[in-house]
Amino acid sequence: MAFVGLGANLGEPQRQVQQAFRELDAIAHTRVVRTSSLYRSEPLGFADQPRFVNAVAQVETGLPAGRLLAELQAVEARHGRSRSFANAPRTLDLDLLIFGNERIAAQDLVVPHPRMHERAFVLRPLLEIAPGLETYRPFLEACAGQKVERIG
Repeated sequence: MAFVGLGANLGEPQRQVQQAFRELDAIAHTRVVRTSSLYRSEPLGFADQPRFVNAVAQVETGLPAGRLLAELQAVEARHGRSRSFANAPRTLDLDLLIFGNERIAAQDLVVPHPRMHERAFVLRPLLEIAPGLETYRPFLEACAGQKVERIG
């Protein structure tokens, strides 16, 4: 089991996140088990941009973590994702948050995601679909100042 964070704030963010759920399910040897509600959040880091639509998907996959990451990046590319600067606006962002019980610290992949514990827009949808991940609840409480509203 793996958890993927989804976010978008350019174009039609709600439609793009919902389309990405379907595209995740189409990745070889991977199926979406559960998806969270959609949430709207204020941008972090670079504030002069539209609000984000965020969600989390739980997937079951037979792919190794690095290959799953490559597939996620291919989905982003199909949606026109560009990486102009840190925290820039984006058409679609897919982050591999958790990959089973694995801890990975490679140059291009760190799992669990190194900043997820600081982001209410990740933790709220994650805990919605995986209430068994209670070890993350105190982090959500620490993010109480971040405005994240459920939109669907």
